[in-house]
Amino acid sequence: MAKKSAKEQEPMKLFYIFYSEERWNNWVSTLREADFEGGDDEEEMPQGLQTLQSFVEDITISVLKIVKLYQNERFSKEDALEKLEGVENIVMAGLPEDEPLVDIIGDVQISLLALFASCRTFLEGDYEADPKALVKDGRKAADDEPEVALDMAAKLGAQIINGGKWSATYLKSKGDPTVFDEWLTEIETMSEAVQSLKKFDEEPGEGT
Repeated sequence: MAKKSAKEQEPMKLFYIFYSEERWNNWVSTLREADFEGGDDEEEMPQGLQTLQSFVEDITISVLKIVKLYQNERFSKEDALEKLEGVENIVMAGLPEDEPLVDIIGDVQISLLALFASCRTFLEGDYEADPKALVKDGRKAADDEPEVALDMAAKLGAQIINGGKWSATYLKSKGDPTVFDEWLTEIETMSEAVQSLKKFDEEPGEGT
C-alpha cells in the first residue's frame, strides 16, 4: 500500500494552551481596576476602554490561532472544533449578577458571538456569498431575526479568515446601530488578527 502523502497524513498532536480560565480571570481583574471615565482630554480614549479593546484582541487572536493551525494541517477539523468549544466555554460563561463588570463583559460576549460563529462556519466550509449583500441583509435581519443576522455575520467572518478583504465601509450605516454592527466591529478585529497570524505556526510538543 502506498504511503499517505503529507497532506493526507493525520495531523500531529499539539500540546498548545490557547486560552485558560486563569487568563480570563486575570483580564477581568485588570478591568475591575481600570478607569472607564477618563480625564478631561476628550480626544484620548479612557484607559479602561483601551484595556477592554486589548482584552477583546487577546481573545480574538487566541481563537484564530486554532483555525490557523487547522489551515496549517496541524489540527483536524474535529480537533479544531473541540479546541474552539473549550475556549468558548471559558469566554462565554455567565458572570455573577453582583459582578461590577457584568454589563461590560456581557456586551463583549455578545460581540464575540461573531468570532466563534465565524470560526465554526469557516471550519464547516459553507460561507460563499456576496459580502456586501451579507452586510446589507444582516442589518435588515438584526432586530427581528438575530439568528439569521448572526449567520450572515459568520459567513462574512469566515470569508475574512479565508483571506477575504475587509472594508471599513461595512461599518458605515445610515440607521441606528444594531447588534449586527457590534458583530461587524468584531469581524474588523478578526481581520487585523488574521494579518498578524500569517506566519503563526507551532511544532508538535510546543506550548505556551
